Amino acid sequence: MKKLIYLFLGLLIVACATDDNNNDPQDVTPEFVWTQNWDGAALSNADFDNTLFANANGDVLKLSKSVYLISDITFTNAQGASFSAGDFNLVDAREGLGLRFSPNIVIPEGIYSISFRFGFDDADNAGDYPELNSADGGWNVPMMLGGGYHYMRMEGKYISTLTIPESEVNFQYHTIRAADLSTSPITLQDTSFMVNLGQVTIAENTSIEVKMNVSEWFKNPNTWNLYELYTMLMPNFDAQVLMSENGASGVFTLGDVTD
Repeated sequence: MKKLIYLFLGLLIVACATDDNNNDPQDVTPEFVWTQNWDGAALSNADFDNTLFANANGDVLKLSKSVYLISDITFTNAQGASFSAGDFNLVDAREGLGLRFSPNIVIPEGIYSISFRFGFDDADNAGDYPELNSADGGWNVPMMLGGGYHYMRMEGKYISTLTIPESEVNFQYHTIRAADLSTSPITLQDTSFMVNLGQVTIAENTSIEVKMNVSEWFKNPNTWNLYELYTMLMPNFDAQVLMSENGASGVFTLGDVTD
């Protein structure tokens, strides 16, 4: 009889231990889905070079390119512990590249505050990345502008009413680390910025949408006038600061979270 009791207690202990193990958080890798919109209207491949948009300044434009760099995706739990992926993702909206991205990290299931960086900070910008060196015709920034890498290349045409008839004028909205060429040596300012998406519950197969509202690049807090700032923006220190301010003010927001 005692043997039966000991056997029962042993099985009960094993069962409880197994149940406890089943309740332990699983290690998972969430996926990010990057989407683009213009004030809520989704942008698709068909919109490039076709759809006309009006920015906050009233300039009418169409897009031909939207390529941007994301780095330092970080998950912070309620205890303040941070888990940083330490890798990067290049999104090419028109070509459909990098729209789905799983960072190189494994974290326990749970609730996390999620953040990422638009572009590279100075430390990462000093690295050498073969995949970026050849991406989009070369993602590098010329050494005369401080080297490193682009943060974004957004391009298109705006409709100029200064000519009769109206004409299309190319614009290049390129963001990099700001470089002041009037000083020797040149003055560099990190104009990358962090984006905080808020809290998300991470479980197995969690997919996190990050929405980029393209129109925000042109309106908040700095209303963008394409007639004045449409090209040669890379060596324009002040323009780089303005673009960084616009980007940090709400271009990126959290979208749908699915399991």
